[in-house]
Parts: sequence; structure tokens; C-alpha cells
Amino acid sequence: MAERSGLSKQTIVDIEAGRANPTIETLETLSEGLGVSVRALVSEMGNEVMFQSGELVHWQELGYAAVRSLDQVYGSGYVYNAVLRLEAARGAARPRSGARGVLRHCYVLEGRVELGPEGRTIEAGERDFVRFPGEGAHLFRAITPQALVFVVTTTPQASTRSAASSF
Repeated sequence: MAERSGLSKQTIVDIEAGRANPTIETLETLSEGLGVSVRALVSEMGNEVMFQSGELVHWQELGYAAVRSLDQVYGSGYVYNAVLRLEAARGAARPRSGARGVLRHCYVLEGRVELGPEGRTIEAGERDFVRFPGEGAHLFRAITPQALVFVVTTTPQASTRSAASSF
């Protein structure tokens, strides 16, 4: 890392240990060595659950269409889109945990569901939007007999697994 970034080994050790207060220039140099943006280096990965109620929707009128912005994330990586058809009789779907930084962006199309990280699930209905980290144990469960959920899974590019293998 020191060689790739041009920083001394001691500087990197001090930053990792929290003993240094790096300048913006040092962070830029470090981020270039890592091949990521400074923003990605200093920002939290999306590790909180976010919920948007379909009842409190804001639509932006653009003339040609009304747009409901669901979410934005920074960086590049893999994006996998899927529609989950859930049946209450089948119980909860528990996809395998993803790599660090994996996010699930979920828009409920039909029915009611329980979804999110185990122990912090949220109940959501039609037109609701929920975002949560997919790097730990999480579930999708239909509360109504059937439910449809549009899921966008984003995975950082540095991950060893693609988002397509996430279900």
C-alpha cells in the first residue's frame, strides 16, 4: 500500500491505528493508491435501514413523467435487479449474506412483507421502499398470502462475489 500510494509505511500504520489526523491531500493520495474515491474512503457504507412510506410519497413532475426517487448510493460496483414472488405458506426467504457493503433496495409492488436484517425487520406494504444492508443475516417474508417485491442489490466492485449470486 505504501508503495502504491507513495506514503510512508508509518503514515499508513498511524492512520489505520487512529493515531494520525491526515490532511485532505494525504487522503487523496491514499484513495488513489486504493483505487477508490475519497468519499468512499471516509464515508460509512449503507449500514442503516431506510424506510419510505408509500403514503408519504413525493413525486417530482418533470413534464414528461412524474418521478419518485427511491434512493441514491455512491461509487461503482455490481447492480442486480430482481422481483421476488413471496408466498406466506413457504415461510421466510433467507438469502445468503453478502460481502461488506452489499445493500438491498426494496420496493413493494404487491401485498405486505416483513423484510430487513434479522432482529431489525420492517413491515412494509404496496408502494413502500426499504433499504438495508445485505451483509448479515436478513429475510424476506410475505405477510399476505402472496407478495411481490422489486429488489435492487448493489455490491461494491471490490467484492469477490457478484450481486447476481445473491439470491
